[in-house]
Amino acid sequence: MFRKVLVANRGEIAVRVIRALRELNVASVAVFSDADRTALHVRMADEAVHIGPSPSRESYLRIDRILDAARATGAEAIHPGYGFLSEDADFAEACEQAGIVFVGPPSSVIRAVGSKTAARRLAMSAGVPVVPGTEKAVGSVAEAREAAARFGYPVFLKAALGGGGKGLRRVDSEAELESAFRDAASEAGRAFRSDEVYVEKLIEQPRHVEIQILADRYGNMIHLGERECSIQRRHQKVIEECPSPLVECHPGLREAMGEAALRAARAAGYVNAGTVEFLLDRDRNFYFLEMNTRLQVEHPVTELVTGYDLVHLQLRLAAGEELDIRQQDVAWRGHAIECRIYAEDPYNNFFPSPGRVTALRRPYGPGIRLDAGVYVGWTVPIDYDPLLAKLAVWGRTREQAVQRMVRALDEYSVDGIKTTLEFYRHVFADELYRQGLLHTGFIDDFMRRKAFPAEDGDPDIEHVAAMVAAIHTITHGEVMPPPCTEAPSRWRTQGRERLFR
Repeated sequence: MFRKVLVANRGEIAVRVIRALRELNVASVAVFSDADRTALHVRMADEAVHIGPSPSRESYLRIDRILDAARATGAEAIHPGYGFLSEDADFAEACEQAGIVFVGPPSSVIRAVGSKTAARRLAMSAGVPVVPGTEKAVGSVAEAREAAARFGYPVFLKAALGGGGKGLRRVDSEAELESAFRDAASEAGRAFRSDEVYVEKLIEQPRHVEIQILADRYGNMIHLGERECSIQRRHQKVIEECPSPLVECHPGLREAMGEAALRAARAAGYVNAGTVEFLLDRDRNFYFLEMNTRLQVEHPVTELVTGYDLVHLQLRLAAGEELDIRQQDVAWRGHAIECRIYAEDPYNNFFPSPGRVTALRRPYGPGIRLDAGVYVGWTVPIDYDPLLAKLAVWGRTREQAVQRMVRALDEYSVDGIKTTLEFYRHVFADELYRQGLLHTGFIDDFMRRKAFPAEDGDPDIEHVAAMVAAIHTITHGEVMPPPCTEAPSRWRTQGRERLFR
């Protein structure tokens, strides 16, 4: 195991990694910008290094400054968290060249699957079904028009190197194509330094389900099952579950998706922790969407249900240890749900709400986990993604987990700023949510049904919000058939790294 690790991130994920390092008796190094001088991750780390002004392009995205900080402090490895440089092949390669371990897959793997079109081709070569679409980026409106006509409207135009809804446009007719192509390419260029877009058939109201994988450098590879990530706003996940209410009713589906994820990962030569994302249609057909070469924001729900600490495992795999968990060791116990708590106003187009936290009340009790980077007196900066915390709960059944989340949300308060806490209370009281009738357009429909302000709002406002607050760097239209009623939980205690609840 390493003696010292630098955490190249901020906020709640930096706090999460620092805590894991402390449990492993590994010294931690934090990095921070001007805006984060008093941030919780800076206070918690054993050492902290200033890396520049508040804008992320001058601090958290500066490869040279992060490597300088690692060298100066003697850090043997760098954990990138998620966002920022976590999926940047150039950063991983720079770490390799500097003799510093990058806690993640090799740069060659990140580069191989970093392009969505390249990842689609890789998945196809491994026999994994993909959403119908172009295998390469389309170079002109004419190419996009021909592809859209071939697949049939509606379609998506998607940034080849992107995520989080950036460079993504829904196109319902040929008349919309030209302007959508121009907008998607322009936004992709600003966000990802590449204006390449491709065409993909739009699956109406799919479920977004992902598979967590783990692999060592000796050829051992397993999956830890699925997470349901269908509750999204602006194509950004906000509520996640493990297991999926649908997949839990159909164990054969979990097995099929897990095997498909492992085939795709093996084709890429994957090492460390990663996620393979799928879309499911109304008939439970699943399609490869993309591969994320990092820890996911929603990893706590998998930890709560399987009992494995994913950050510990990331670090051990990066240190060259062999994966000593076999597929038959993995069991899924109960149900977990996570809410991402944002400093946003949900009733004003989820507009960011920076400011000073004047009071804070946290939920406690059995089955409740809070990963947070907030304290009373801290000012939420306007410079970064406004994620404050992740509230996760565990229950023996989904119904119990929902009730526990309702109780936790009722006890949770953050004063001085607007947050998404009250909005989530409405969602968890919704009958369609409680029935497990989930799809990626759920929040749009929910806002209309409840007569809340429209989620999409004025696109110009969205662009302003993105520029002002650097909002979110990370798919829509008959309701899915209901999943089964509560499936009996399967209780097992095998395996290492069990979490005690």
